[in-house]
Amino acid sequence: MTQEQTSAAVPEHGAPASHSSLLTLIIGAIGVVYGDIGTSPLYALKQVFTGSHPLPADADHILGVLSLVFWAVMIVVSFKYTMLMMRANNKGQGGSLALLALVNQSIQSTWMAPVVVALGISAGALFYGDSMITPAISVLGAVEGLEVALPGLESYVIPITLLVLVTLFVFQRRGSAVVGRLFGPVMIVWFVTIAAVGMMHIAETPRILAALSPWHAAQFFLAYKVDAFLALGSVVLVLTGGEALYADMGHFGKKPIRRAWFYVVLPALMLNYFGQGALLLTTPEAVENPFYRMVPAWAALPMVVLATMAAVIASQAVITGAFSISRQAMQLGFMPRMATVHTSASEIGQIYIPFVNWMLLISVIALVLGFKSSNDLGAAYGVAVTGTMLIDSILVTIVMFRLWRWNIWLAGGIAAGLLAVDLAFFSANITKVAHGGWFPLVVGISVFAFLTTWKKGRELLFACRSEGALPVEDFLKSLNPNVTRVAGTSVFLSGTAEGVPHALLHNLKHNRVIHERVVFLTVITEEVPHVDDIDRLEIQHLGRRFYRFVLRYGYLDETDIPAALKASTRLNFEFNDMETSFFLGRETIMPSARPGMALWREHLFAWMTRSATSAMNFFKLPPNRVVEMGTQIEI
Repeated sequence: MTQEQTSAAVPEHGAPASHSSLLTLIIGAIGVVYGDIGTSPLYALKQVFTGSHPLPADADHILGVLSLVFWAVMIVVSFKYTMLMMRANNKGQGGSLALLALVNQSIQSTWMAPVVVALGISAGALFYGDSMITPAISVLGAVEGLEVALPGLESYVIPITLLVLVTLFVFQRRGSAVVGRLFGPVMIVWFVTIAAVGMMHIAETPRILAALSPWHAAQFFLAYKVDAFLALGSVVLVLTGGEALYADMGHFGKKPIRRAWFYVVLPALMLNYFGQGALLLTTPEAVENPFYRMVPAWAALPMVVLATMAAVIASQAVITGAFSISRQAMQLGFMPRMATVHTSASEIGQIYIPFVNWMLLISVIALVLGFKSSNDLGAAYGVAVTGTMLIDSILVTIVMFRLWRWNIWLAGGIAAGLLAVDLAFFSANITKVAHGGWFPLVVGISVFAFLTTWKKGRELLFACRSEGALPVEDFLKSLNPNVTRVAGTSVFLSGTAEGVPHALLHNLKHNRVIHERVVFLTVITEEVPHVDDIDRLEIQHLGRRFYRFVLRYGYLDETDIPAALKASTRLNFEFNDMETSFFLGRETIMPSARPGMALWREHLFAWMTRSATSAMNFFKLPPNRVVEMGTQIEI
């Protein structure tokens, strides 16, 4: 979900701004959205014929595979993601978490709710596996061209790959704005080049175009049932990155993304895939690396350089996508607060999360050193992609029935077709678990455990707070009217909009004073991308100069409490920065035998709580105006 290289020309809800040309947005979409799927020709067909379940490179298999490639792209990318999924947007925003939030609105308080939440979390968890594998396989697949361009340099492939990847991840802290300006033009050169190379070989062997007929795909399955089924596990690699069409919809709008796909990306990819097939029909020994074998000898080295640049762009897209999904997960309460650096003063979406960045780098290095080739990594790649695609189909099926209320036969037919395709791809990839497919499953299960443990732990924590919470009415009645009230405003952050915050009770117990004005502040993240400024703040006067503030944000909004409080002047509530103190409660979690979670999950939650970035930094509170009150809580 590549939300960082967004165009400033696109407003919140996904419609292009009037002053931006459609062409500019199309170029931006080509650079940002299509980096991943655009580099699939480097390894996809190679994986089919030399991967964990290699097929013979004869005419029947080549035509059958090319037919599968063409129709898989048309059904999954052109129809499912480009035409259907883009309709299922949450106020213009796409992606698995946006889709989850959209679906949740229609199934709340039903038996489906926990199932859908689990599916949405699973899709997000699998994305982390994808964001680890994409940089490794893309850059490794590009650099492997040295084996063709400069034979004898095979031993340098791994070191050069690691150098490129380390440089890429180190660069993340500087932001993607500079690189982003180059993305579009570089990817246009890439697509034009791979299309031209493909056309050259198609012109020499035009009979490869027979694979456009679905009959070849059907015949392939009828004649080679097992081979065809196993081939799906590699064919799916031509679809990697297809979800980016949906995930980045809010940044460019539907029209630029669709036009970029149908006018530029789709033709270029198909020409290159069919060009590789044409080459294999005449030169089966080129199967070791059909992409680079298509290129004339004099152009091999320049192609390696161009391919590496395209691979870096594809990698950049998923890395920053990992930052984006992490931020959304934090906002929606599935992940602890982490230090987040904003790398642009003008574009809120450009962020850098150091912890995520370095964890990805460590994982990517381990993948390159462990698998050593793009072929071996291809087996690991498919499981993450097909799992996410299958979940997307399930969620959009719910949308068709419950939100759009389409005719039952129309919605049922579309759903059945999409689920059949996705289940076929997913089943074929499950056969590759032993060959590397275990990796994204392990990552997905681990991330799922982290996300659900944090969510459940927070629920238990809030429940424990509520058990001993003192109702505001009782507190105000029992408050000594002669208590000392000092000048200024105190703001007590509270996780719930009920009861008296524990930090206030501790402060009153130990310091025996209360400020002239007391604010109980609760921050709520709604299941929408953005909350309008006019709806951001709600103020309730509780009596005796006590107030309850509720701040509402969307899961893509920036949580800046001081900025929001300054805007309270429109509600006749003045804040003076130098006379306001913020009180935070810092809980020390004590795992116990109380019912709730397994003991190991309680210990995990306690560790995550200790590791979380402080609320002071996350909410951008002024450090010299913050007071923390500690307490121990058993869950």
